[in-house]
Amino acid sequence: MNTPLKSNALTGIRVLDFSIMMAGPYCTRLLAELGADVIKIEPLEGDDMRLREPRREGRSAYFGQLNAGKRSVAMDLKRPEAVALIKQLVQHVDVVVENFRPGAMERLGLDAGTLLNINPRLIYCSISGYGQTGASADQAAYAMIVHAESGFDRTVMRYAGDREHPAHAAVFVADMLGAIFAFGAIQAALIQRTSTNKGQTIDVALMDCMLNLLVYELQEAQFPVTSPRPTYGPVRAADGDLIVAPITSRNFDALCTATEQRKLREDPRFATMVERNANWDAMMRLVESWTSKRSQKECIDCLRAAGVPCAPYNEPGDALKNPTLLERGLFSKIEDAAGSFTGINPPWKMSGIQEVTSNQVPEIGEHTHIVLKEMLGLSTKDFQDLQSAGVLGR
Repeated sequence: MNTPLKSNALTGIRVLDFSIMMAGPYCTRLLAELGADVIKIEPLEGDDMRLREPRREGRSAYFGQLNAGKRSVAMDLKRPEAVALIKQLVQHVDVVVENFRPGAMERLGLDAGTLLNINPRLIYCSISGYGQTGASADQAAYAMIVHAESGFDRTVMRYAGDREHPAHAAVFVADMLGAIFAFGAIQAALIQRTSTNKGQTIDVALMDCMLNLLVYELQEAQFPVTSPRPTYGPVRAADGDLIVAPITSRNFDALCTATEQRKLREDPRFATMVERNANWDAMMRLVESWTSKRSQKECIDCLRAAGVPCAPYNEPGDALKNPTLLERGLFSKIEDAAGSFTGINPPWKMSGIQEVTSNQVPEIGEHTHIVLKEMLGLSTKDFQDLQSAGVLGR
C-alpha cells in the first residue's frame, strides 16, 4: 500500500476569529492545527484570557494553549474605520467564528447577514449559550450556568449518591463540547460549499451541546428504569484509590480469576450482568476487600494482566510524565514571549495529515501590519495613520 503524501487539510482556508474565553478559541485552535490561517481579531488591550492564571512573566499559559498557531490583529471594533477594514478582510476569508452574546456582532455591523452579503461563500459560525433565536437567546451564559440549567450538575450529584447539593466545579465541559461541535460543523459546511459554492450560518448552543451529552438521562426521564444504573467509583488499595469496571461477562470472569474470590463466582447477586448491575455496590465492596490488602500498583498489575479494566486515580499533572502518552506524542512545546511550556496536541492521529509546526503564541496585535498589508495592500503610511488615530493597536 502506498503511503499518502502528507499535507495540511485546511491549507488555504482563512478564518477570522472574533471569539474570546474558551469555546470559540478552542474551536479555531483546532482549525489552526489542520493548517488553517486563523487571524485572531483582538481589542487593543487584548483578549481577557491573556490575564488568566497560570501565568509566567505576565504571559498566560492558559491563553497560549488555546491560541497558539494563530495570527493576532488588534483593532478597536467600535471605530467605523475598523469595521470597514473587517468588511474588506471578509472578502478574502472562508470562515468567521464568534462567541459573543447574540446581537453583539449586529450592533457592530458585522452580523452574518451583512458579511454573507459581502462574501456569499462565507461560513459564519456563532457559538452562544442558548443559540441565536428564542426567548433565552439574549441571556448571559457561561459554561457553569449551562451545566446547572441543563441538568448535568444534578445528574453528577445523583450519581455521586452522597450529596444533597451539586458539587462545586471548574471544568468547563460545555465550552469544550461547543468548540468540538462547532469545529465539526465548520468542516461539513466547507465540504458542502465545494458543491454549492455557497456559504451558510452555523448556530451552536452550549445548552444543546450539554443535552447531547445526557443521552441516557433524557431517555430515563421519559421512561423510568426499573433498576438503578450502576455508578463507577473508587475502591481502596493499601496506598491509594483505583477504579475497577468489570462491565461485561468476560470482564467479570477475569475479575473472579484474578482475585480468586469464590464469593464473587457463587453469589447469586452476581450471576448475570443484570444482577451485577443491580447489586454493583455490593460487588465492589467484595472487590475492595481484596484490593485493600494490596498496593495500588500490585492491584493494577494483577487485574490488567487478567484483562480486567482498571486504572489508578491520577492527578492531571501525572499525564505529563506518562510514558505511553509521551510515546504517542500527545504533548508538544508551545512558545510565547516568556519562553516555552508543554501544551497538549489534538486527540487524533491522521496518516495523511502533516503535523502543524507553528506553536507560537502571538503577542497582542503582532500581525496587524503584515495581515493588512498582505490581504488588503495597506501601505506603511496607511497603517501608521490608522494606528495614530487609535483604530489599530501598536
